[in-house]
Amino acid sequence: MHRLLRLLCVTAPRFALGVLILAGISINVANVAGRFLFDAPIVWAEEVLVFIMIWCVFVGAILVTWEGRHIRMDLLSARVGRGWRRVFRALEALAFVLVCLFVVRYAWAFVALLRGTGQQSTIARLPAWLMHAAILAGFAGMLLVVLVRLRSHLSAESDADPAAPPGQSADSRSAGA
Repeated sequence: MHRLLRLLCVTAPRFALGVLILAGISINVANVAGRFLFDAPIVWAEEVLVFIMIWCVFVGAILVTWEGRHIRMDLLSARVGRGWRRVFRALEALAFVLVCLFVVRYAWAFVALLRGTGQQSTIARLPAWLMHAAILAGFAGMLLVVLVRLRSHLSAESDADPAAPPGQSADSRSAGA
C-alpha cells in the first residue's frame, strides 16, 4: 500500500513535473528562436507556457504536501504541551481535508461544465477543461496525502505530526532527516 501511495503522490508528480518543465523549456526555446532568428514567433507559446506553469504549481503542491512543507501557523501549537499539540495538528489536518473536499467538489463540477460546453482557450484552442483540471488534480492529490497522514496520525500513539511525510515522525524531521 505504501508503494502505491508513493507512486501516486511522489513518483508520478515528479515525473509529470519533469515532463512539463521540459515541454515548457522546449516551447520557450522554439519561440525565442522563431521570434529572433526567423521573425516568426509561435503565437500560442505564451498561453501554453502559462498553462504549463499552472499545472506545475498544482502538481508541485502534491509533493509539498507529501513532504509536509506547507506554510503553517504554529503560534499556538508551538506553545502548548504535547497533548494539545496533537489536538492542534489533528485539527490542522482536518481543516486541510475539508478545504480539499470543498475545492475538489467544485473543481469537478466546473471541469464537467467546461467539458460539456466545449470551451477552448483563446489562442492555442486547447480545451478549457484541461487547464482547470490542474486545480482538481492538485487538490485531489493533496487530499489523498492528507487523508493518509490523518489516518496515521489518529492511529499513532506517539506525538506523530500529520504534516510530516508518511512514515516520518516530527522528531526525525526536526533532526534534519
